[in-house]
Amino acid sequence: MNRKKGLIIKLTGGWYTVIEEDTHERFACRARGVFRHQDVSPKVGDHVFFDVLDHQNGYIMEVLPRRNNLTRPYIANVDKALLVFSVKKPDFNSNLLDRFLAVIEFNDIETVILFNKIDLLNDDDTKSIEIIRHYYESIGYKTLMTSIKSFEIGVLTKEIQGHVCVVSGQSGVGKSSLLNAMDITLNIKTDEISEALGRGKHTTRHVELIPMEGGWIADTPGFGLLEFTGMTTVDLSHSFREFFKVGKDCRFHGCIHENEPGCAVKKAVEKGDILNSRYENYLSFLGEIQAQTKNKY
Repeated sequence: MNRKKGLIIKLTGGWYTVIEEDTHERFACRARGVFRHQDVSPKVGDHVFFDVLDHQNGYIMEVLPRRNNLTRPYIANVDKALLVFSVKKPDFNSNLLDRFLAVIEFNDIETVILFNKIDLLNDDDTKSIEIIRHYYESIGYKTLMTSIKSFEIGVLTKEIQGHVCVVSGQSGVGKSSLLNAMDITLNIKTDEISEALGRGKHTTRHVELIPMEGGWIADTPGFGLLEFTGMTTVDLSHSFREFFKVGKDCRFHGCIHENEPGCAVKKAVEKGDILNSRYENYLSFLGEIQAQTKNKY
């Protein structure tokens, strides 16, 4: 049996498309049954060893250690996340953005925030979004204001060069449209926003790595819920960058910035140094993790 090393670039219906690392040949592979007993599920982004059956097919035999491992989107070994958030249709969702950032920070993935559909903003709306954008930049995140109608696509493609990138965000925020604008040959299906629901339809049905700019980019299915898998309350507090920095001045080591006296984070929120919506979102996420932990016992 001829064993090769490759990268999983697509998963549909139990079939894995694996690209061999030297020749770049593509093989349609099944995962061997033993993975079910090892509680291992190969996923897009995994580096694997696979046995070649013929010039088109093979079996995945081993999944190599992962650098990071995301559940939603279902992908591994991501270098950079491009988080797309529309400012209109649907409206900007700070709770979902902070949820994404916490999970991605926990997985040690570089992040770029895209405030999309800026062509739909009036002057007052633009000022409000700029205040939010400035705050996220002040805590160390790179941000871009984007629109397929008035955006220099080259600025975005530079972010992809040589990296494995994932494009994520709520349904209908324009992820697939941006990808199509970067590469017109992709022709990824897009759809209109539902006026009744105020959100988009799920137009991307699977995770797939697409070669672009010497790297790979993944268009992922939209979704409304992102879970804090494997995270503790302390992990969450460390995943809010400004909380981790300010929290060094808290009275108690291991402060989770909820009800503890002498909390430097709560003082920073009161002074306006930390965005109030960030803190409110944090408390909401903290409650979710505490409930998950309680339900385990």
